[in-house]
Amino acid sequence: MSPDAVTLAVSVHGRDEEHPSVQRFISGGDPRIESIAPMAATGSPAVILRQDLLSLRRTVGSGHVILALPENLDILPFLVELWRTRSGATSLGDHYEAAPVLVAVDPAPFMADIGCVHQAVHLWNGWDRTAPLTQAEAAARQVESADVLYVPAREGADSRSASGVAFLVEQMNGAAPLLDLSADEGHLVRPLPADFGEQWLARLDHIVTPGIRRGSAHLTPSVESVLWRARRPVHPQRLADALATVMRGVVRSRGHLWFSSRPDAVVTWRSAGAHLDLREAGRWLEPEETGAWEAAAPHRRTLASWFWHDYYGERRNEIVFTGVDLDEQAIRLALDEALLTDRELAQGRDAWAAVPDPLLG
Repeated sequence: MSPDAVTLAVSVHGRDEEHPSVQRFISGGDPRIESIAPMAATGSPAVILRQDLLSLRRTVGSGHVILALPENLDILPFLVELWRTRSGATSLGDHYEAAPVLVAVDPAPFMADIGCVHQAVHLWNGWDRTAPLTQAEAAARQVESADVLYVPAREGADSRSASGVAFLVEQMNGAAPLLDLSADEGHLVRPLPADFGEQWLARLDHIVTPGIRRGSAHLTPSVESVLWRARRPVHPQRLADALATVMRGVVRSRGHLWFSSRPDAVVTWRSAGAHLDLREAGRWLEPEETGAWEAAAPHRRTLASWFWHDYYGERRNEIVFTGVDLDEQAIRLALDEALLTDRELAQGRDAWAAVPDPLLG
């Protein structure tokens, strides 16, 4: 890192219906920051920290600033909000170049969190709080927000646990390398590409499925990811019947589905630990709706063009499963059998919409 870097550490506390209390602590080798006392303010975390960073730039000038964020922030939405320029405000992009997001994963607490689905938590996304999430979902989101992952090594028996967690998080976020403290890690302070804001937004889009890491030297056979894709509607009742087989050994899964009972809606699939969440999240892009195509984000149009069908548009199923000792063949077979048959498909949309739907009612 940089020896003259300034660290701005943050904690956020608040009740559901109130603006949070945002505590900030500044440290570093520059003597000019000694006059800056620990600070507390009430309001939007993103607005407060944007002003802090601009004030810090005016006080210290050039140099690296490490922003140490708490675990009760929804990191990617928070960063999008932090970097967004509001009307009449100065942009952070005029004064800072964003660097990679480093997420450190403490093995024991992470494994406890990823298995906890009975405790509801709220995360601050920059402006307000998210809907209730399971502790497992919050932990998974932290890992998936990283550009670089770090799992501290442990001595003795704990080293095996740390290695297993490293294998797991590396699969959960296939785009983020594991930090090796013995190597040259200059990429941690190397600025992100100019389109980093669009990349953050793309990763938040419900239609984007996480990539799979292949061929890594860190992988172990027991931890793996499975990508399933299909290009016909899913029968909700048969999918419900298949869940016990599909979810066996799964720690994290993300994707989207084309439900026969809701042919116009994108149905998102997201699981963490033993909790599975299915919900409607927008509409599919249609061949005849040019206005919707033009209004879609560039990354959405790019994805749609890869999978475009002249009749069905972008409709498709795509889910990535990550877990331990997954039976890839069983997962694929169970999901394939949940698709509409040729005979059901030939009956048309009215017949599809009439099939029983125990999952979304």
